[in-house]
Formats: sequence, structure tokens, C-alpha cells
Amino acid sequence: MTRNVEGLPAPHERRSLREAAELTLDEVAAAMGVTAATVRHWESGRTNPRGRKHAAYARFLDGLTALPAAADADAAGPPGRTDPAAPAEPAEPVLVAVAPGAGAGAEGGPAAPEGPAVATDTADTPATDTADTPVGDTGDTGGAAGAVDRPAVRPLLGPADAFDTLYDRAAPALALQSYLLSGRRALALEAVDRAFTRAWDQWPEVATDPDPEGWVRAIAYEHALSPWHRFRRAHRRPDRPPADPADRILLDALLALSPVHRRTVLLYDGVGLDLPDTAAETEATTLAAGNRILHAHAELAARIPELADVPVEKQSAALRERLVALRPPFALTPRPAAAVRGGGERRGRQWTRATLGLTAVITAATAYTVATAPTRYDPPPAPGESVTGVPPLSGPQQLTERSRQLQDKLRTDPQAGPARITPKIE
Repeated sequence: MTRNVEGLPAPHERRSLREAAELTLDEVAAAMGVTAATVRHWESGRTNPRGRKHAAYARFLDGLTALPAAADADAAGPPGRTDPAAPAEPAEPVLVAVAPGAGAGAEGGPAAPEGPAVATDTADTPATDTADTPVGDTGDTGGAAGAVDRPAVRPLLGPADAFDTLYDRAAPALALQSYLLSGRRALALEAVDRAFTRAWDQWPEVATDPDPEGWVRAIAYEHALSPWHRFRRAHRRPDRPPADPADRILLDALLALSPVHRRTVLLYDGVGLDLPDTAAETEATTLAAGNRILHAHAELAARIPELADVPVEKQSAALRERLVALRPPFALTPRPAAAVRGGGERRGRQWTRATLGLTAVITAATAYTVATAPTRYDPPPAPGESVTGVPPLSGPQQLTERSRQLQDKLRTDPQAGPARITPKIE
């Protein structure tokens, strides 16, 4: 077997190894945590894995290479055994290291969110080169392990243990990535806290996702790049810049990029995703993601003197080394996993109590309305209508002075009969 791309077999040999092991593209994609199209591109030589997926894919192919040798050794029997009728010793099982809550296990099927899971222990795994380590990664989180260099496993007790394992592995790296996106310590830690709180609220969905780290990373990136933070008083003043002038120049150049270019170049050069996965996570086509990376590299090279003299084909590796070497001027320490889980549960209880209280108020108002509402319908009186052709009523006319004197005289004169109206000569 020949090695032609950074320790990987030739593309046609990759496909031959997979077909010899009777594995489908979907099974390999599920074990690696990528899509079947990505594995097809790897086997055709169109693209190659990068970062942690490169190391995981190399170990996966080494495991496929060791399968025929292991089968021959099992068929021949252990050394010194001559009795073919003697029972054979049980072979050591080949374990597949699956990320906590990953959607595909060793058989390629979905893992139950509440069932037992397997967590990897990378204490005995040899460290990789710093230049090839993605931003914030502290160890390998590959999707499969062959017969060589298999990590030890320990059983997970439940969803809380799986969540804590995912948080302890991904939260520190995600805090550094959020800081590179926003340039603010408080916002970076807030983005990590918000992402993992939402992940715990929707843990069954995250546990069955093929890439739980990508699920959480997408939420954190969206929060860190939200344009509404500019209106918050706490984020109007910039944080203290890095002490190293080179780190300060790199951070200022990253923050000068547009949000979509900043996110794309961080995923490709910082995290180490390949081009199809970067395009999928940024919800763009592969061609659009490639153009964004080229434009971002050109803008960074114009602002960073160290990248100006580097050839175009080596700018990605040089930028990855600079991102790995960047050190913030303060500690980016996320909260403990138990505090994040407790905060999410406490917020859920508060929302539940608020919903129940509002429901009780609406129920009481409805009951009061039903009790005080009338039981019969009283139609309102019809409005009056004007009738034409009838003269309006008129009262007595106002008395004149002469008429008033005559009226007073008639009331005060005691005489009655015809003599009352007899004229007198005065």
C-alpha cells in the first residue's frame, strides 16, 4: 500500500479497502461523522480530509488494512497450538470510538438518546503535531479506530454523563473559536453557555445527530455573530487586545472580515473542516465556500505581513499555524457542565411556572366572565324616528304688558255677573 497524501493511501486504494471490508459509503460516512458524498470525494481524490478527520480516516484505513491479517491469524490459530479440535480463544473485540451522543455506532445504526453509550479516553493516545491541530482541539475525536492504537472505553451512566463528556471536550475549543469570531471574552463565554444550554434542552435531538459538536458549534457561531449585540451596553467597549503584537494583528485582521467570510475561514483553517463540510455548515455551495476562502485569504494577506510573502497554496497551512498559536490576553474558562445543565433546567422550570401561572389567570378570568355574564338577551330599544306632516306642539304665547294688566284686573275685581264687564267712566 502506497502513501501519497500525508500518510493516507492512494484514492483507489481507499476504495479497495472499503470494498474488501464489505462496507458501504453510508457506513463509512456514519463512522466518520460526515456525509456519503464527502467519503466519495475522498475515494476519488477530489478532496482530502483535514485536521482531526484526517487522523481519524487514517486510523480507520489502517484498521481496514489490519482486518485481513487478523483474519489469517485467527484461521491459523495461536502459536504453539497443534490440536485443531481444541476450542479457540475468543478474539479481542474491535471497538469503535463514538463521540457521546453520536448518531451512528459501530453497526452504523442510530444510538438511542437514553441508552448506554461509549466514551473515548484519549489519555494514552499519542499527541499530534501542533501545526495540524485545529483551533482549540486538545485531542483526537476521530470516528473510528482500527486494531492499532485503540482508545480505552468506559461506559456512560446516562444522558447527563454523555452531555458532560461532550461539554468537557468541546467547550474550551468552542470558547476560543467564539472569541476569534467576536473579539470579546464575555460574548464568547455567553455563546458557549447558550449553545450548550440549548443542546441540553434538546438533548434527544443532539444525541442522535451524526455530529453533535457541529450542532453545538452552529448555535454558538450564530450567537457570537449576531448583529444585535452592538446595541448592548456591555459590548460597546472593546476588550483588552492580546499582548503579542502578532496576535493583535491577526485578531484585528479577522475582525475586519465580513461575518460570513470570518466564519468560513475559521471553519476551514481553524477547525480543520474540509471544503464540502465547510460549505454545508455555512449553508452555501462548495463553489461559494471556496470563493469565500480565497477572498478571505487575500484580505488577510493584505493585513498580515507574515502571510504576504507566503505562496497562495501554502497560505492555508500558515494561517492554521497562526490561529493555533494565538493566545487571548485572559483565560477563556467556560462554566462547569453541571452548572450549565442546572441553569437550563432552572430556566425550564421558570418558564413552566410562568406558563402555568398565565394559564391559571386566563382560566380565572374566563370563569368570572361566565359567572357574571347575563343568561338572556335583552334587545336595546329602537331609536326614535322623525314623523313629517305633523305641526309641532306650541304652548301659550308670552303675555304683553297690557294683557298682564288686564289679567291682574280680572283676578282682583270681586264683582261678578254682567256688571263685571260694564264699562265705567273713570
